[in-house]
Amino acid sequence: MPFYEYRCDACGHEFEAMQKMSDAPLQVCPECGEPKLVKLISASGFRLKGSGWYETDFKSGKKKNLAESGKNSSSGSGGGCGGGKCGCG
Repeated sequence: MPFYEYRCDACGHEFEAMQKMSDAPLQVCPECGEPKLVKLISASGFRLKGSGWYETDFKSGKKKNLAESGKNSSSGSGGGCGGGKCGCG
């Protein structure tokens, strides 16, 4: 379940609440009791735990690092952005 951040417009109290995505937003501040909560927009944080979540876990044979392969493919005749028309290569 994701965490959502809330701020009370009445008292300024900020807190996080773990809720299902389908749950209705909270409305009453747990600090002052006023129905003035606002759901804040923030970056979602999550952690990939366990095996199988690494770039190298799905490689086989002679495949290169994904970051390095992107660098190699963009060098040469203008890269992958329309033959260098954008001015990047």
